[in-house]
Amino acid sequence: MMGPVERHDVTFPSGTDRCAAWVYRPSSSADDPVPLVVLGHGLGAVREMRLDAYAERFAAAGLACLVFDYRHFGASGGEPRQLLDIGRQLDDWAAAIAFARTLDGVDPERVGLFGSSFGGGHVLEAAARDPRVAAVVAQCPFTDGVASALRSDWRSSMPIVRLALADLRAARRGGPPVRVPVVGPPGSVALMTAPDADAGYRALCPEGFDDTVSARIACSVLAYRPGRAVARVGCPILFSVCDHDSVAPARATRRWASRGRHVEICGYPIGHFDIYVGDDFELAVADQTEFLVRVLHADRPR
Repeated sequence: MMGPVERHDVTFPSGTDRCAAWVYRPSSSADDPVPLVVLGHGLGAVREMRLDAYAERFAAAGLACLVFDYRHFGASGGEPRQLLDIGRQLDDWAAAIAFARTLDGVDPERVGLFGSSFGGGHVLEAAARDPRVAAVVAQCPFTDGVASALRSDWRSSMPIVRLALADLRAARRGGPPVRVPVVGPPGSVALMTAPDADAGYRALCPEGFDDTVSARIACSVLAYRPGRAVARVGCPILFSVCDHDSVAPARATRRWASRGRHVEICGYPIGHFDIYVGDDFELAVADQTEFLVRVLHADRPR
């Protein structure tokens, strides 16, 4: 471990808006360029929901980090607020990667990605689109919309479909989004209603957090299967799999992972939200740090 790290606030352009981000730099007297990891979160989530904890560990091991909020969320720009759009979020990943490669002291050929949950699916697609990406960590990744839908509570399905259609009609009229809660207890109208989802998600939320998103995401999430991108990723991938995942089923993730060329899997006997905190976080972040340092050669400046 290299010791204390520095964090700075930055922004970078994505489309016509700007994404807010933190840059973490390892404390080192060396002048050699260092590797960097771009970190992004999951469904409706923001940086403060424990991405800082991962970045601190990675930076202490010699890796610079760029931790960003998607447009329409958190401190980033973009109107309307809470608009969750898969294509726009993938564009944000591309913009974040491009910006990371321009940072002083960063080796542009040693940029890796870390995505969690919905972001864990995004990083697979982002790396498949960008062959220069050097490493990927996909944590409890959303890899298959169909598999996740089959695990969802059917009692929420029809009300969410109605909200999604109302949201699409509002968008055509230029009105504000019709929103749906990200999480709720079983049987409620929310995108995630597994027994551990409400408490697990809210335990990560910062004060004043908006826990709603535009309902139209329900019309596209079923067809989103970023696991298909694994076969097109040329760099090493580490899958951090929660074996008792109620949101992003582990069986589907392992099936897609088996199609990769340079894949490592670390499985943990935990649920989707356990990996962010406590001893489960400690185990996962240690495995992820070892992988990133080894693959990006953080200990061997070029």
